[in-house]
Amino acid sequence: MSALRDFGGRFRSMLHVDLKDVLAIEKRAYEFAWTEGIFRDCLRVGYQCRVLETPHGFIQGYGVMSAAAGEAHILNLCVRPELQGRGLSRRLLDDLLALAASSCAQTVFLEVRPSNQRALRLYANAGFCEVGLRRGYYPAAKGREDALVLAKELAEAAASPKQSIA
Repeated sequence: MSALRDFGGRFRSMLHVDLKDVLAIEKRAYEFAWTEGIFRDCLRVGYQCRVLETPHGFIQGYGVMSAAAGEAHILNLCVRPELQGRGLSRRLLDDLLALAASSCAQTVFLEVRPSNQRALRLYANAGFCEVGLRRGYYPAAKGREDALVLAKELAEAAASPKQSIA
């Protein structure tokens, strides 16, 4: 059975009591995981911190996004490793994009490792395009890894025309 067919869950705001489960997922999913302090700071400053849970409260994934001045920035999007590849990341991403739109964001940005092919496919399928590169952005086992900067326009008509810089 597919996770989407069986989902029956919900999205909700992340709470401090969720951090134990969120941190456990984060540490299993990423070699260089966010700390509890980073998540606490995101909650404290009012970022959109969301969890995806089953009807019984089992957290399947989470996302963190900031939104201000007509832009949103997806800072973290993660699904339990054993549940990846079942469409849950797309559901989380769609939830964050809807929140960005409701926050009047015209553009959503994010960074992703070039080595994270699964995430790159997810973002490309959702309409994100590469707009930049941050050299040495991520810690890596052998030094640093670059980040691809991706963007998605949410309000094409409201966005100002793009001009080339010559």
